[in-house]
Amino acid sequence: MNTRLDHPRLRAVIALGLAVVAALVVAACGGSSDATTNTSGSSGGSGSSGSKATLNLVGYSTPEKAYDVIDRAYEATPGGKGIGFKTSFAASGAQSRAVAAGQPADVVAFSTAPDITRLVQAGLVASNWADGPTNGIVNDSTVVMIVRPGNPKHITGWDDLIKPGVKVVTPNPATSGSARWNIMAAYGAELKEGKTPSQALAYLATLLEKNTVTQPDSGSDALQAFVSGQGDVLLDYESDAIAAKKAGDKIQIVYPSSSILIQTPIAVIKKSSHLAQAQAYVKWLLSPTAQKLWAQQGYRPVLPSVAKATASMFPKLNLFTIDSLGGWTKVTNDFFTAPNGSVIKIEEKAGVPTSSS
Repeated sequence: MNTRLDHPRLRAVIALGLAVVAALVVAACGGSSDATTNTSGSSGGSGSSGSKATLNLVGYSTPEKAYDVIDRAYEATPGGKGIGFKTSFAASGAQSRAVAAGQPADVVAFSTAPDITRLVQAGLVASNWADGPTNGIVNDSTVVMIVRPGNPKHITGWDDLIKPGVKVVTPNPATSGSARWNIMAAYGAELKEGKTPSQALAYLATLLEKNTVTQPDSGSDALQAFVSGQGDVLLDYESDAIAAKKAGDKIQIVYPSSSILIQTPIAVIKKSSHLAQAQAYVKWLLSPTAQKLWAQQGYRPVLPSVAKATASMFPKLNLFTIDSLGGWTKVTNDFFTAPNGSVIKIEEKAGVPTSSS
């Protein structure tokens, strides 16, 4: 058959075919552009924090349930869209050493600043991690006393903890940041009462050698030991005590007349493969929205505006700081470093393990 290219029907078919091809090419180009991933960092919650990522959050034991609530809230924000979390919670010192030894982490949230400093020395955290407006602190708390309902031992303050027959539960300072806060709260409170440093150390010796009946590895383990029936009084974070009451545990909280301000630090691992996302997440944790969530979980906000707005949620206390006792570097060397740390010597005499391994 002789087919002519200028036949009207043939020209229409050819034109239609070319139009279909052109449409397919445009669609293909458009699809390629739409698939481009946005990898820019977020300003902390108002926009996307970057491509999808799972952040490894390594923290101390106590705030595990709080972080579960707060992380879910972050995932629901525009900045947290596409972000997930893989979490690990245990004793602060043990967690810090694990990250230094290679445990995957993008964000670390510990009980004490020295556990962050260890990672600075290992080259994992930037040396200026504490240079922000909150000095690297994500929330505050304080040391309180948790007793049985009705307070059968009539615990009202520090002096009651060393009375004969009073059984105390507190974690082991070799592994637990909570334990170190507890010990320094007791020591500092003695100084506030006018005792000399030697008298305050003698108090610690009585407390740890004679009246403490168990020293679990972490604050969470210590709470579990107390709830299961061990001891008459537990030294613990205020936040942990509030959470335990909300959970229905049969406890009562006693606020001593003087205690320490617990300041818990957070930092980003500088070689994180999701650095922009990790930085955006930590920045969001210091936002008014997140700080209100911290307050609802029993933690004292560090953002001044939120702290003022939520002040009625927490008792007003006479709190001193770790800096008033010389700061963490001096305290660690004087109290918790073998072989001559004063608490190390007390614990060895009490037969308590002082090795972190």
